[in-house]
Amino acid sequence: MSEAFPTFEVIPAVDMQDGEVVQLVQGERGTEKRYGDPVAAAERWVDEGASTLHLVDLDGAFEGERQNADAVEAVVAAVDVPVQLGGGIRTAADARELLELGIERVILGTAAVENPDVVAEISETHPGSVMVSLDARDGEVVVSGWTEGTGLDPAEAAARYEELGAGAILFTDVDVEGKLEGVQTDVTRRVVDAVDIPVVASGGVASLSDVRALKDAGAAAAVVGTALYEGAFTLRDANDV
Repeated sequence: MSEAFPTFEVIPAVDMQDGEVVQLVQGERGTEKRYGDPVAAAERWVDEGASTLHLVDLDGAFEGERQNADAVEAVVAAVDVPVQLGGGIRTAADARELLELGIERVILGTAAVENPDVVAEISETHPGSVMVSLDARDGEVVVSGWTEGTGLDPAEAAARYEELGAGAILFTDVDVEGKLEGVQTDVTRRVVDAVDIPVVASGGVASLSDVRALKDAGAAAAVVGTALYEGAFTLRDANDV
Protein backbone atom coordinates (compact mmCIF):
# COMPACT_ATOMS: atom_id res chain seq x y z
CA MET A 1 0.00 0.00 0.00
CA SER A 2 1.03 3.64 -0.32
CA GLU A 3 1.09 6.80 1.74
CA ALA A 4 -2.05 7.91 -0.08
CA PHE A 5 -3.91 4.67 0.70
CA PRO A 6 -2.13 2.92 3.58
CA THR A 7 -4.95 0.37 3.77
CA PHE A 8 -7.74 -0.50 1.36
CA GLU A 9 -10.63 1.96 1.62
CA VAL A 10 -13.98 2.64 0.04
CA ILE A 11 -14.26 6.20 -1.25
CA PRO A 12 -17.74 7.68 -1.62
CA ALA A 13 -18.39 9.50 -4.90
CA VAL A 14 -19.89 12.96 -4.84
CA ASP A 15 -20.65 13.55 -8.53
CA MET A 16 -22.01 17.01 -9.24
CA GLN A 17 -24.22 18.30 -12.01
CA ASP A 18 -25.87 21.74 -11.90
CA GLY A 19 -24.75 22.08 -8.28
CA GLU A 20 -26.47 18.86 -7.17
CA VAL A 21 -25.24 15.36 -6.39
CA VAL A 22 -26.24 12.95 -9.15
CA GLN A 23 -25.43 9.44 -10.29
CA LEU A 24 -25.43 8.57 -13.98
CA VAL A 25 -25.80 5.18 -15.67
CA GLN A 26 -22.71 4.52 -17.78
CA GLY A 27 -21.85 8.21 -17.72
CA GLU A 28 -24.73 9.21 -19.98
CA ARG A 29 -26.49 12.52 -19.53
CA GLY A 30 -30.21 12.11 -19.09
CA THR A 31 -29.83 8.99 -16.94
CA GLU A 32 -29.14 10.93 -13.75
CA LYS A 33 -30.80 10.36 -10.40
CA ARG A 34 -30.46 13.28 -8.01
CA TYR A 35 -29.33 13.08 -4.38
CA GLY A 36 -29.38 16.67 -3.17
CA ASP A 37 -26.77 19.04 -1.81
CA PRO A 38 -23.07 18.17 -2.28
CA VAL A 39 -22.01 19.52 1.12
CA ALA A 40 -24.72 17.52 2.90
CA ALA A 41 -23.65 14.38 1.04
CA ALA A 42 -19.97 14.97 1.80
CA GLU A 43 -20.64 15.55 5.49
CA ARG A 44 -22.80 12.43 5.63
CA TRP A 45 -20.06 10.23 4.21
CA VAL A 46 -17.41 11.67 6.52
CA ASP A 47 -19.73 11.10 9.49
CA GLU A 48 -20.09 7.49 8.35
CA GLY A 49 -16.33 6.97 8.25
CA ALA A 50 -15.03 8.12 4.87
CA SER A 51 -11.26 8.71 4.89
CA THR A 52 -11.30 10.28 1.41
CA LEU A 53 -13.95 11.84 -0.82
CA HIS A 54 -14.15 11.55 -4.60
CA LEU A 55 -15.61 14.64 -6.26
CA VAL A 56 -16.47 14.85 -9.94
CA ASP A 57 -17.61 17.96 -11.78
CA LEU A 58 -19.74 16.17 -14.39
CA ASP A 59 -20.60 19.39 -16.20
CA GLY A 60 -16.89 20.12 -16.39
CA ALA A 61 -16.17 16.66 -17.77
CA PHE A 62 -18.72 17.14 -20.54
CA GLU A 63 -18.07 20.80 -21.30
CA GLY A 64 -14.29 20.75 -20.95
CA GLU A 65 -14.07 23.43 -18.29
CA ARG A 66 -14.96 23.52 -14.61
CA GLN A 67 -18.63 24.29 -13.95
CA ASN A 68 -19.27 23.45 -10.27
CA ALA A 69 -16.43 25.41 -8.65
CA ASP A 70 -18.63 26.89 -5.91
CA ALA A 71 -19.92 23.48 -4.86
CA VAL A 72 -16.39 22.05 -4.88
CA GLU A 73 -15.06 24.88 -2.72
CA ALA A 74 -17.96 24.49 -0.30
CA VAL A 75 -17.23 20.76 0.12
CA VAL A 76 -13.50 21.34 0.66
CA ALA A 77 -14.29 23.96 3.31
CA ALA A 78 -16.83 21.71 5.05
CA VAL A 79 -14.83 18.49 5.50
CA ASP A 80 -11.47 17.64 7.01
CA VAL A 81 -10.59 14.56 4.95
CA PRO A 82 -8.57 14.45 1.72
CA VAL A 83 -10.58 15.27 -1.39
CA GLN A 84 -9.75 14.15 -4.91
CA LEU A 85 -11.40 16.02 -7.79
CA GLY A 86 -11.93 15.35 -11.47
CA GLY A 87 -13.90 16.91 -14.29
CA GLY A 88 -12.90 19.78 -16.53
CA ILE A 89 -9.29 20.06 -15.33
CA ARG A 90 -7.44 20.62 -18.58
CA THR A 91 -4.19 22.48 -17.77
CA ALA A 92 -1.38 22.50 -15.24
CA ALA A 93 -2.57 25.95 -14.16
CA ASP A 94 -6.07 24.57 -13.46
CA ALA A 95 -4.58 21.75 -11.43
CA ARG A 96 -2.25 23.94 -9.39
CA GLU A 97 -5.08 26.34 -8.56
CA LEU A 98 -7.11 23.45 -7.16
CA LEU A 99 -4.18 21.98 -5.25
CA GLU A 100 -3.57 25.38 -3.65
CA LEU A 101 -7.27 25.51 -2.75
CA GLY A 102 -6.82 22.37 -0.68
CA ILE A 103 -7.66 19.56 -3.08
CA GLU A 104 -5.43 16.58 -2.23
CA ARG A 105 -5.34 15.00 -5.71
CA VAL A 106 -6.42 16.25 -9.11
CA ILE A 107 -7.85 13.67 -11.49
CA LEU A 108 -6.90 14.09 -15.14
CA GLY A 109 -8.61 12.07 -17.84
CA THR A 110 -9.03 13.61 -21.27
CA ALA A 111 -6.26 16.15 -20.60
CA ALA A 112 -3.76 13.42 -19.76
CA VAL A 113 -4.62 11.44 -22.89
CA GLU A 114 -4.43 14.47 -25.17
CA ASN A 115 -1.29 15.91 -23.54
CA PRO A 116 0.56 13.33 -21.40
CA ASP A 117 3.27 15.87 -20.55
CA VAL A 118 0.80 17.80 -18.41
CA VAL A 119 1.14 14.98 -15.85
CA ALA A 120 4.88 15.55 -15.60
CA GLU A 121 4.42 19.32 -15.53
CA ILE A 122 2.09 19.22 -12.51
CA SER A 123 4.16 16.55 -10.77
CA GLU A 124 7.25 18.76 -10.89
CA THR A 125 5.71 21.23 -8.44
CA HIS A 126 3.23 18.94 -6.67
CA PRO A 127 4.73 15.41 -6.58
CA GLY A 128 2.22 12.59 -6.23
CA SER A 129 -0.79 14.88 -6.62
CA VAL A 130 -1.93 13.71 -10.05
CA MET A 131 -4.33 10.79 -10.36
CA VAL A 132 -4.73 9.79 -13.99
CA SER A 133 -8.20 8.58 -14.85
CA LEU A 134 -8.28 5.70 -17.31
CA ASP A 135 -11.80 4.78 -18.33
CA ALA A 136 -12.10 1.61 -20.38
CA ARG A 137 -14.89 0.27 -22.55
CA ASP A 138 -14.36 -3.08 -24.28
CA GLY A 139 -10.71 -3.03 -23.19
CA GLU A 140 -9.98 0.38 -24.75
CA VAL A 141 -9.39 3.71 -22.99
CA VAL A 142 -12.20 6.18 -23.80
CA VAL A 143 -12.29 9.96 -23.26
CA SER A 144 -14.58 13.00 -23.53
CA GLY A 145 -17.26 11.70 -21.20
CA TRP A 146 -16.67 8.14 -22.44
CA THR A 147 -17.76 9.09 -25.96
CA GLU A 148 -14.48 8.70 -27.89
CA GLY A 149 -12.18 5.69 -28.20
CA THR A 150 -8.41 6.21 -28.10
CA GLY A 151 -6.98 2.85 -29.13
CA LEU A 152 -4.98 2.77 -25.88
CA ASP A 153 -4.67 -0.35 -23.74
CA PRO A 154 -5.41 0.62 -20.11
CA ALA A 155 -2.55 -1.38 -18.56
CA GLU A 156 0.00 0.01 -21.02
CA ALA A 157 -1.35 3.52 -20.53
CA ALA A 158 -1.15 3.20 -16.74
CA ALA A 159 2.52 2.24 -16.92
CA ARG A 160 3.23 5.22 -19.18
CA TYR A 161 1.62 7.67 -16.75
CA GLU A 162 3.51 6.19 -13.84
CA GLU A 163 6.73 7.01 -15.72
CA LEU A 164 5.49 10.58 -16.19
CA GLY A 165 5.00 11.03 -12.45
CA ALA A 166 1.38 10.11 -11.77
CA GLY A 167 0.83 9.37 -8.11
CA ALA A 168 -2.13 7.06 -8.68
CA ILE A 169 -4.41 5.63 -11.35
CA LEU A 170 -8.19 5.80 -11.24
CA PHE A 171 -9.46 2.91 -13.32
CA THR A 172 -13.11 2.89 -14.31
CA ASP A 173 -14.73 -0.05 -16.03
CA VAL A 174 -17.30 1.77 -18.16
CA ASP A 175 -18.93 -1.49 -19.23
CA VAL A 176 -20.40 -1.91 -15.75
CA GLU A 177 -20.44 1.67 -14.45
CA GLY A 178 -23.66 2.73 -12.72
CA LYS A 179 -25.55 -0.46 -13.53
CA LEU A 180 -25.44 -2.04 -10.07
CA GLU A 181 -24.79 -5.38 -11.72
CA GLY A 182 -21.39 -6.18 -10.23
CA VAL A 183 -17.74 -5.76 -11.15
CA GLN A 184 -15.36 -7.36 -13.64
CA THR A 185 -11.93 -7.75 -12.09
CA ASP A 186 -9.81 -9.12 -14.94
CA VAL A 187 -8.95 -5.78 -16.53
CA THR A 188 -8.58 -4.12 -13.11
CA ARG A 189 -6.04 -6.77 -12.12
CA ARG A 190 -4.11 -6.17 -15.38
CA VAL A 191 -3.84 -2.47 -14.59
CA VAL A 192 -2.78 -3.18 -10.99
CA ASP A 193 -0.09 -5.58 -12.21
CA ALA A 194 1.28 -3.01 -14.67
CA VAL A 195 2.21 -0.35 -12.08
CA ASP A 196 3.65 0.15 -8.61
CA ILE A 197 1.51 3.19 -7.79
CA PRO A 198 -1.96 2.79 -6.25
CA VAL A 199 -4.83 1.84 -8.53
CA VAL A 200 -8.25 3.02 -7.40
CA ALA A 201 -11.06 1.01 -8.98
CA SER A 202 -14.43 2.39 -10.00
CA GLY A 203 -17.52 1.07 -11.71
CA GLY A 204 -20.16 -1.55 -11.09
CA VAL A 205 -19.97 -2.05 -7.33
CA ALA A 206 -23.33 -3.38 -6.22
CA SER A 207 -22.53 -5.45 -3.12
CA LEU A 208 -19.96 -6.05 -0.43
CA SER A 209 -18.72 -9.04 -2.42
CA ASP A 210 -17.88 -6.63 -5.28
CA VAL A 211 -15.88 -4.49 -2.88
CA ARG A 212 -14.05 -7.59 -1.68
CA ALA A 213 -13.37 -8.68 -5.28
CA LEU A 214 -11.72 -5.34 -6.11
CA LYS A 215 -9.66 -5.52 -2.94
CA ASP A 216 -8.57 -9.06 -3.84
CA ALA A 217 -7.67 -7.84 -7.36
CA GLY A 218 -5.11 -5.55 -5.77
CA ALA A 219 -6.93 -2.21 -5.91
CA ALA A 220 -5.77 0.27 -3.26
CA ALA A 221 -9.28 1.64 -2.94
CA ALA A 222 -12.70 1.53 -4.59
CA VAL A 223 -14.86 4.49 -5.51
CA VAL A 224 -18.53 3.73 -4.85
CA GLY A 225 -21.49 5.90 -5.78
CA THR A 226 -24.89 4.48 -6.62
CA ALA A 227 -24.70 1.49 -4.27
CA LEU A 228 -24.08 3.76 -1.28
CA TYR A 229 -26.73 6.31 -2.24
CA GLU A 230 -29.27 3.55 -2.82
CA GLY A 231 -28.43 1.83 0.48
CA ALA A 232 -27.18 -1.46 -0.97
CA PHE A 233 -24.75 -1.52 1.97
CA THR A 234 -23.31 0.93 4.48
CA LEU A 235 -19.96 2.64 4.17
CA ARG A 236 -18.93 1.22 7.56
CA ASP A 237 -19.63 -2.33 6.40
CA ALA A 238 -17.77 -1.71 3.14
CA ASN A 239 -14.68 -0.52 4.96
CA ASP A 240 -14.69 -3.69 7.05
CA VAL A 241 -14.41 -6.14 4.14
